[in-house]
Amino acid sequence: MNSKKQSLLSEAERLFIYEYLPAAVIARQLNLNRKTVNTWRAQYEWDKKRAAFLKSKMSFHEELYEFARKIMHEISEEMDAGEKVDPARMNALCRFIPLFTTSKKYEDTIKKKEKETPKGLTPELISQIEEEILGIKQPDADQE
Repeated sequence: MNSKKQSLLSEAERLFIYEYLPAAVIARQLNLNRKTVNTWRAQYEWDKKRAAFLKSKMSFHEELYEFARKIMHEISEEMDAGEKVDPARMNALCRFIPLFTTSKKYEDTIKKKEKETPKGLTPELISQIEEEILGIKQPDADQE
């Protein structure tokens, strides 16, 4: 694969996995054939990579929450026992609290984007079926 095509492949993959763009939009933006983008999508398992990326982002809030709960529980036990609370742990807990809001907002945004993804026959899928199965060619955007 030549370097130009390799750079387009990398950019298309980034747009699909991290920017959540559909294949048809990526094809238009990068001036590629939609079939090429879909071939790359299958060949390089972009759907699996996107799912793994989303899972890693979704679980961060949960991990952060559990870690903060553990610290909070330890501090609470020390206070109940009348022991001196370690200032470093108290400071860490105070720093974690604002992160909950930030990470939760991020996760809510991701969930909203997932919900907005149309289910069933999307225009992109219909165009792909027309092109690949029925042999009906769609006019390219630059020919219109």
